[in-house]
Amino acid sequence: MPLKLSLKPGETFVVNGAVVRNGDRRGVLLLETRARVLREKDILRPTEATTQAGRAYFAIMQMYLLGEVDGPPYAQAAEAIAGLLAVCESDDDRENVLEISADVASSNLYRALSRCRKLMAADARGPE
Repeated sequence: MPLKLSLKPGETFVVNGAVVRNGDRRGVLLLETRARVLREKDILRPTEATTQAGRAYFAIMQMYLLGEVDGPPYAQAAEAIAGLLAVCESDDDRENVLEISADVASSNLYRALSRCRKLMAADARGPE
């Protein structure tokens, strides 16, 4: 089943490491084969990775975009996840980080990114 991307005018996305920008009109892109895709809204720049959750997200994002599940990218992600686990204040957050770690260990990097985005959103809202 193809992946369908509905793109806004000028929207940027990454496919298998290549940065692509849509033209000046809305567009639809169908990817017929498996590919590593991140939309502009899901791309975190290094200067934006200012929290432990952000650093973990950035490290996992690098693994995902590079298509590398071991070596230095894995070591960086593992270190960032350990740092994130160390600052967790609730059992729910710790459980989420352990799920992220399990996703990374089993190469489910897109799922790990999704879980990490939720933690980043919670960071942005602050303590309740």
